[in-house]
Amino acid sequence: MKRRTLIKGMALSLSSLYLSKSYAGQLLNAPYAAGPFKPTWDSLAQYKTPEWFRDAKFGMWAHWGPQCQPEFGDWYAREMYMEGGHKYKYHLEKYGHPSKFGFKDVINEWKADQWDPEELVGLYKKAGAKYFMAMANHHDNLDLYDSTHQKWNSVRMGPKKDIIGGWAKAAKNHDLRFGVSVHAAHAWSWMETAQRADKHGSMAGIPYDGKLTKADGKGTWWEGEDPQELYAQNHPLSKNSEDNGMIHSQWAWVNGVSLPSKAYCEKFYKRTIELLDKYGPDVIYFDDTILPLYPVSDAGLRIAAHMYNASIKKYGKLEAVLFGKVLNEQQRKCMVWDIERGQTNEIAKEPFQTDTCIGSWHYDRPVYDNNWYKDPKTVIHMLLDVVSKNGNLMLNIPVRGNGTIDEKERAIVEGITDWMQRNSECIYSTRPWKIFGEGPAIANAKPLSVQGFNEGSAKFGAKDFRFTTKGKDLFAAMLDWPSDRTALIESLASNKVNKIQKVSLLGYPGSIEFEQTAEGLKIKLPEQAPGAIAYVFKIHGAIV
Repeated sequence: MKRRTLIKGMALSLSSLYLSKSYAGQLLNAPYAAGPFKPTWDSLAQYKTPEWFRDAKFGMWAHWGPQCQPEFGDWYAREMYMEGGHKYKYHLEKYGHPSKFGFKDVINEWKADQWDPEELVGLYKKAGAKYFMAMANHHDNLDLYDSTHQKWNSVRMGPKKDIIGGWAKAAKNHDLRFGVSVHAAHAWSWMETAQRADKHGSMAGIPYDGKLTKADGKGTWWEGEDPQELYAQNHPLSKNSEDNGMIHSQWAWVNGVSLPSKAYCEKFYKRTIELLDKYGPDVIYFDDTILPLYPVSDAGLRIAAHMYNASIKKYGKLEAVLFGKVLNEQQRKCMVWDIERGQTNEIAKEPFQTDTCIGSWHYDRPVYDNNWYKDPKTVIHMLLDVVSKNGNLMLNIPVRGNGTIDEKERAIVEGITDWMQRNSECIYSTRPWKIFGEGPAIANAKPLSVQGFNEGSAKFGAKDFRFTTKGKDLFAAMLDWPSDRTALIESLASNKVNKIQKVSLLGYPGSIEFEQTAEGLKIKLPEQAPGAIAYVFKIHGAIV
């Protein structure tokens, strides 16, 4: 996972106060695009989610970078420096000791020599994605684009390719909205493990490579480069930095974390503005609490104002979508709320997004070996649940270091494709009904206040339904096929809704028999189920 423990009310309630104390209200004096939006919460509250995003419902994501090269899971660049951990042990066996072969050297190994963005984005469009997002950098701090503010980038290092440029071109060629995810604000504290040294064994006391400087590079492949531009570790450690789990409670720049310098914040701002201006994404995702570097800097607020104003200038109206995580109700008016690996148990007032992955965020060979991927059924059930509650689903398919996806992943994408081609009418351009669903799974869902990491808490069966609407049509998705071939939708009882005029089953050409009683809408199902995973009734008459 990108972040495995949640930051809740403390950061949200203290954020405004902390910002004023951190920089005493001083701006960093960097420009942002002119327009109606200013870098304040009151101004950003003018935001309205664009209709294209509300209609799209389903996006796909390539969370791909140099940490996929070892093919050993997420947060590799941090955990390879955790003595005794499984990634540390793997790194010793595969590459050698992190004092001699650090993450900078993993970057050098990454060549992405089989990457075909046109083919992959085409595959995702066929599966029903209406927008595509690519990772522009991770907490490892390597920019995956032609960055003039960060010398450690994929054009100069590793694959020597403009990764974002390639993804952006493919998205445009396939007529998909393009997005980028930005994670690098946390490199400052996240890479602190690289400052350590072994405490045991023959290498005890020998520092890892996290404090190396340009002067140390003589005779190496990175001669003339400064590792500190990548690692950003020329600063004191955070409180309890030796505690590997401490970073989770410090994610919102609280609880004794080492605070980033003004220069670091300004560099992050310039990198991100260049990314937006050079590649023109309509979507940006920040892997941060609220906004990047908030509340110690206003950089995230200025990025939001810049993106919104630039979008208005480009389109004549606001078409930009900016995602923020762990938001209070006021902040959800300023951007689109993203719930990482989670769901709500009620219809959200404003459109939101759930982001998830079929495996680990970065490619993980053990997930492949042990068949731990989410199957198409799990993905589609999640999509139906999220859309019924006014949300979108963004799905990551982990990409291997060489730029390909494996055959098991491809089969999952094809399974999603098969269902979407038959049933997508109940997904695209729909809106929630008066209730999102019915059935036993509702009682198992966690509350709306949960800020993510609660997926899988609900198990769906044939008595579970999820509802969406389009005009006067109501769609009811049945999440399994009943053995007695009889469906009962209690929410459509004769004393609860108008008289049902017609019922059809998507993907089934024949007529459907039904009876509306005080008990509910009883539907007699055909002998053979059309397809698999979930079955969608199109109902006319319930909505006037």
